[in-house]
Amino acid sequence: MQFNQITPLLRKGSYYLLILPALFFANQLFSQSTYLPQGDKATILMERLEIKSRNDSFFNFSKVKPFSRRHVVNAVNHYTALYGKTMSKTDAYNAGRVLMNNIEYVSAEERAKFASKKPIWKNFYTTPANLYEVHIKDFDLVVNPVIGVSISKESNNDETLYQNTRGVSIRGRLANKIGFFSTITDNQEKTPLYVRDFVAARRAVPGYGFYKDFKTTGYDYFDARGYFTFNVTKYIDVAFGYDRNFIGNGHRSLYLSDFGNANLFLKMNTRIWRINYQNLFMELHNADNRIGDKLIGKKYAAMHHLDMNITKWLNVGLFEGVIFGRQNRFDFGYLNPIIFYRSIEQQNGSFDNSVVGLDVKANIKKKVQVYGQLLLDEFNLTEIKAGDGWWANKFAMQIGAKYIDAFGVSNLDLQLEHNRARPFTYSHGDSVANYTHYNQPLAHPLGANFSEVVAIARYQPAPKWMAMGKIIYYTQGRDSNAQSYGSNIFYPNVPPFRIGDYGYSIGSGWKTNVLLASFFVSYEWKENLFVELSALYRKQDTKTAPITSVNTSVITLGIRWNIARREFDF
Repeated sequence: MQFNQITPLLRKGSYYLLILPALFFANQLFSQSTYLPQGDKATILMERLEIKSRNDSFFNFSKVKPFSRRHVVNAVNHYTALYGKTMSKTDAYNAGRVLMNNIEYVSAEERAKFASKKPIWKNFYTTPANLYEVHIKDFDLVVNPVIGVSISKESNNDETLYQNTRGVSIRGRLANKIGFFSTITDNQEKTPLYVRDFVAARRAVPGYGFYKDFKTTGYDYFDARGYFTFNVTKYIDVAFGYDRNFIGNGHRSLYLSDFGNANLFLKMNTRIWRINYQNLFMELHNADNRIGDKLIGKKYAAMHHLDMNITKWLNVGLFEGVIFGRQNRFDFGYLNPIIFYRSIEQQNGSFDNSVVGLDVKANIKKKVQVYGQLLLDEFNLTEIKAGDGWWANKFAMQIGAKYIDAFGVSNLDLQLEHNRARPFTYSHGDSVANYTHYNQPLAHPLGANFSEVVAIARYQPAPKWMAMGKIIYYTQGRDSNAQSYGSNIFYPNVPPFRIGDYGYSIGSGWKTNVLLASFFVSYEWKENLFVELSALYRKQDTKTAPITSVNTSVITLGIRWNIARREFDF
């Protein structure tokens, strides 16, 4: 191919070159795996087994999510072989369900144990977990319906709220080398009033991208996600597709969360010795006002996260990320998987938005896990010591703890977490390179300029029952129409949006306090078919004139099948 034939590819297709290494190594593939979907029930068991095993490094790389199905199956088998006799009845039941729901990664002998006694028309539900499945030489296929239906009543709202989701998920693998996953759903929903306020302000439905108004106050959106996976070597997994990712051990993440819309990504994960190293390259969308049919501008992100087991119970991680906008092209300097991104950003003229982070996780006495994240966007030590509230001291921090089998009660798990972010953290000098995607934050859903406490209690008294309570309280300094105080990270952090250089602290601006308390109880009627009743109370008070107070409560009854719970916890 001549140079003039290559040039258009360089200009147009950032991901042409991203997948070239994948194609080059395609003939050296090893056994691969797809990932657990967002909110999968197996995640709870994995968190518990990691804490219980404490010194077993087999579980210690849990900060990057979603989890590999193959790794989850191997981890469960590893744990039950060593500690199976000490597992509670509920944990043992959940471990069996993990194997059943990831059946393509268990042996043929083990698979036979899960065969249904009375499959439907001989070909459907041959195992209780899957509508249709095929397991033959060089080919596995699993097909399942995806359904989420709920009805809600909100105080001070005459409308009936609802969620109506229908779709299908497909996963499988070819020749034990290529894995694939796809899920497609059609959705209509009418949300609580405070969520409608979010949509009106952000022009985005939480967790999704493009949407249409539905029956005046509802939303209609289509969700399609999918990817393929393979292994370059025994130690390097590769995934390419369109979905969400998460980095951290907390309820929230200050690095990358799965709160917002899915995105196009290339992910390489290397696990060897005491090290787990993930490279993530993403194509993102700029903020959009949703006026007319037009092409939404693109921007890009490159992130890497290094986990290392300092001891068998202590894990330390380093994170680095950069968000940058180019005219429909990727900056190939950021493809280097091990370089310090800040050095490239400086070579480019310090125009991009780079962040770094340090995180830690420790498992203590097979009962407790403590974790935390520190993210540095920009800071000046002299200005910090001065204590004058310099606007560019931009950083965020998280500290949290999990306590399993609390107070000797089996399968009662508690979690307490504190998150805070200084004003203007994640923002940038222009409206493109901020830490956002498709009108939503990439990290914490609140953006910046907040202090938050999250308390969660989860109890599984019997294998099919689950109850969970959650309390979230936060203070945020919100922006006014005339001035940015650093909470809305879509605003450029330069004049005329930002007025002045000093006097900024968490809560500066239109100070707002929010208390959100929720509770739900769930019963798994059939495998992955849940019947749930939930209640939510939310109170929002503004402490800066004009002083207002808004209270709401919502009661919901729903059924979900092969889909995560839909929550609005902000």
